[in-house]
Amino acid sequence: MRVLLTSPVFPPDLGGPAVYVPSLARFLLERGHQVEVVAFCSDPEPKGWPFRVVAIPPMSLPLRYLTAFWRVWQAAQRADVVYVNEHLALLHVLAAKLRGKPVMIRIMVDGAWEIAHRKGWCGDDDIVTFQEKTYGWQVKLTRALQRRWWRWSSHIIACSEFLRQIVIGYGVPPQKVQRIHNAYHGPRAEDVPQSQAQAREQLGLAPDRRYVLTICRLMVWKRVDGILEALVGLPDDVHLLVAGDGDMLAEWKALGEKLGLGQRVHWLGNVPHARIPLLVRAADVFVLNSRYEGLSHTLLEVQALGTPIVASKVCGNPEVVEHGTNGLLVDPKDPNALREALRSLLADLELGQRFVKAGFARRDRFRRDLTFTDVEAQLARLAGT
Repeated sequence: MRVLLTSPVFPPDLGGPAVYVPSLARFLLERGHQVEVVAFCSDPEPKGWPFRVVAIPPMSLPLRYLTAFWRVWQAAQRADVVYVNEHLALLHVLAAKLRGKPVMIRIMVDGAWEIAHRKGWCGDDDIVTFQEKTYGWQVKLTRALQRRWWRWSSHIIACSEFLRQIVIGYGVPPQKVQRIHNAYHGPRAEDVPQSQAQAREQLGLAPDRRYVLTICRLMVWKRVDGILEALVGLPDDVHLLVAGDGDMLAEWKALGEKLGLGQRVHWLGNVPHARIPLLVRAADVFVLNSRYEGLSHTLLEVQALGTPIVASKVCGNPEVVEHGTNGLLVDPKDPNALREALRSLLADLELGQRFVKAGFARRDRFRRDLTFTDVEAQLARLAGT
């Protein structure tokens, strides 16, 4: 089977698809299939991959998507099936459709909400509120276009039950939408030989501080500002490590300075993925305070690596973290609740270790061989192989 994968991000850039797509591509290669990837990527010529990668480097957004359409149209000629991993999938799906190739889409977000939120067409409404309201003509048009590319697709995979229900709510037949959780393919706690102290030494972190870590693209709905606000009131030896880059970097840096946290917040930028396990090992607590997550790869990674988790109780997060069992869930709009959750885990190491142990027991739910086998089966069905 010849499979074309598309991705909105690709290493060295951070983000869920930058983990999922390369991992799935390797899995399919191991299973004897041919794989090609077309991806948005800051590196114009990604090297070292066992499959062909066609990179679309940064440029103006309209030109970037038109370039993606052209690249997908070219590559689809060599494929039996196209698997689109995009928030804004219209041109990708159209290119495959014009080639007469079956298309499967993976849903990581309600694309209409993401566009409307970025453009300010729905104010500050979150993804749940967005489903319950009507807006102006821009949102109506965006929703109609999304229904169109979903209609053109042969099958839809939602990475969480939360998202599956949203797609069905748009009128897509339930049998066309399948929930397949994201898979974790990477080191586990037992694969990282460094102790916390050794990891800190390698990373140049002070041994006498306590570190809260977040890893995310710095987009407005990731609510790193809420983490900054929660840090105020915690002891001065508690520092925040922020791994990631994005549109909100300058604004959140300024907020940290305004809150008097300049020396306690460390903006690490896009950390190479190979160093993420070391960073997770060095941290006392990991926090994901986003207002939206489909099903976070980062939560799966941190759970597998064994650092206590505080996450927002939204969207797909509760499908990974059960409050009080393998982590704590908080309202992303409530920095006071986040502060108290962090305080409790920083003060009670036994509680954190209990959460870690429970997380280890859940790792197999997201095994690569289980989830990717389901994806492979659907691709093969559509390809007629």
